[in-house]
Amino acid sequence: MSDVNGSPHVYRIAIVGSGPRGLAVLERIAARLQGLPRRSRIDIHLIDSTEVGCGRIWRTDQDDFYRMNTVADEVTMFSGPADDGPIRPGAGPSLAEWWRSRDPRVGSNEYAPRKLYGRYMRFVLDTTKKTLPPAVSLAGIHDRVIDVRREAEVFHVRLEGGRTLQADSVVLATGHGLPRLKGNELAFADFAARRPGIQYIRSGSPAEMNLEGIPAGAPTGVIGLGLSFYDVVFSLTEGRQGKFLEVADNVWSYQPSGHEPLIIAGSRSGLPLLARGRNQKAPDYSYQPTLFKADEILARSSGRPLDFRSEVAPWVLAEMHLVYFSTLVRGLAGASSESAFVKEVRERGTSDPLAIRDVAKAFGVHAEPVDFFALARPFDGLSYGSPENFTQQVIAFLRTDLRHAEAGNRLDPLKAALDALRDTRSEIRKLVDFSGLTAQSHANDFLGWFSPRSSMLSSGPPRERVYQLLALLEAGIVRIAGPATRFGVRESTGRFTIGSPAVAGSDTELDALIDARIPGTDLSLETSRLMANLRDRGMLTEYVNRNGDGAFSTGGVATTGAPFHPVGRDGSSPEGLYVIGIPTENTRWFTFVGSGRPGPWNEFFNDADEIAKHILSRAG
Repeated sequence: MSDVNGSPHVYRIAIVGSGPRGLAVLERIAARLQGLPRRSRIDIHLIDSTEVGCGRIWRTDQDDFYRMNTVADEVTMFSGPADDGPIRPGAGPSLAEWWRSRDPRVGSNEYAPRKLYGRYMRFVLDTTKKTLPPAVSLAGIHDRVIDVRREAEVFHVRLEGGRTLQADSVVLATGHGLPRLKGNELAFADFAARRPGIQYIRSGSPAEMNLEGIPAGAPTGVIGLGLSFYDVVFSLTEGRQGKFLEVADNVWSYQPSGHEPLIIAGSRSGLPLLARGRNQKAPDYSYQPTLFKADEILARSSGRPLDFRSEVAPWVLAEMHLVYFSTLVRGLAGASSESAFVKEVRERGTSDPLAIRDVAKAFGVHAEPVDFFALARPFDGLSYGSPENFTQQVIAFLRTDLRHAEAGNRLDPLKAALDALRDTRSEIRKLVDFSGLTAQSHANDFLGWFSPRSSMLSSGPPRERVYQLLALLEAGIVRIAGPATRFGVRESTGRFTIGSPAVAGSDTELDALIDARIPGTDLSLETSRLMANLRDRGMLTEYVNRNGDGAFSTGGVATTGAPFHPVGRDGSSPEGLYVIGIPTENTRWFTFVGSGRPGPWNEFFNDADEIAKHILSRAG
């Protein structure tokens, strides 16, 4: 291929963001180029403002106590397993295999520090660079992209350092943003700015939060009880030279350093994220749903938008109950009886948990259906006489949950059923992505009701972290305020406040308030110069679900289907521009996944490959 002057044409690719999504696109481009003869050149620029090769969340200079919440055996950035040939894009070790090659003491189903995953990602990048064909170059650029303009089919990628790159294709894989504060968060920040000695720390990556200035013993509030809550808690305890001691199997105590603040946390549920079950599944395990099949639901709907609560949720719960009762049947009567039970339920084709229960009775199991989603809100409608009383209830609930978690995600009926939420995400995506639901159901039933409960039940931390949280609760270092936690300010004393209407005596004044929720995706509130510039010029627009009565502005970037070109204000979709991952959250669902999984591809590698395939088709 030559240009109009007869010189060999150079096809230029810019990947903005080198976290998991950007690296996956690069890996798939490189894998597709393996062994292909090329006479024309391809130049690839991988650009990251934090650390080229792993990005901001997985940066390699963070503390060891920030851990992943997926076992290392289930994590890979190579789109195929290692084979008899050299390690290369499309054929390489999982995170666990790479980790064990460096430390033989690492066992199965261990949770890696995030910084170690960052190092693994940089290994993937180095491997990719070394194995590219001679006509393909790869340059990593440590700089911030502040704008992308399109002129005559060429994109001009402007960097903060003053350089401008030209590219034929640009992939926006920018990851987590920091949206502009609004509502209560803005009010809290303004309050702290007017009060000397009072601190408000906005949501973001806990590894980047400025927590050092919180004094020892200072009453410190934490908004949210999810994964970031655990990170903040361990930053303020283990990160301040406190020691966790395992005094017996699964029994931990905490030895304070004296530098810890008093941590008081809360959320709507009043319950910290529950522990993942002990993993008993193979790394390449792939679950095949029996009752909850997206294609069958779509066939019944004849193409109209769905109501999640009435048309989807019953089948999700049916699948969970099938797993719950089949695990009970297997434990009582063995694998052959389990197969027979599943076959009979499948033939009935029911979503009624009572009907599934009745089939189980014929196999000797006498148990009742479980209100799974009530497990995510166990304290709703209850009241407690004191913070101490509520703390004991939280401890008791977490201990019960940990007993289930220890039994494992294959042998424990409850944890096996909850794992079905995680295992059926791809089916859910088929139904909800790109306005598969009505606008009202999308906003209220799916994102407002289902998603937070699903995260509570299936996206938890390693069991060890929950045991250690129990030690902190028992030591009085951490306290949970209660359900329906309220955060506020008290002008008369110049301090923040926290309390729960369900817990008598829980109202407490605070010197510091930390928002430990993951920032939501909202294009209209983007503070990134790049995303704001593209939004303001109309190259990026917000996805709006207009199905049914009213409309729901999702906050996510509007894109086409694969290969995910952004939809501009004028309706155009530039073929050389792509958006992948978290900026499109709520246009699509659960784009937070930060790795592939060994075995059959899920959407992580599928999405990356669709973009890689389209780019290379344009490159000729």
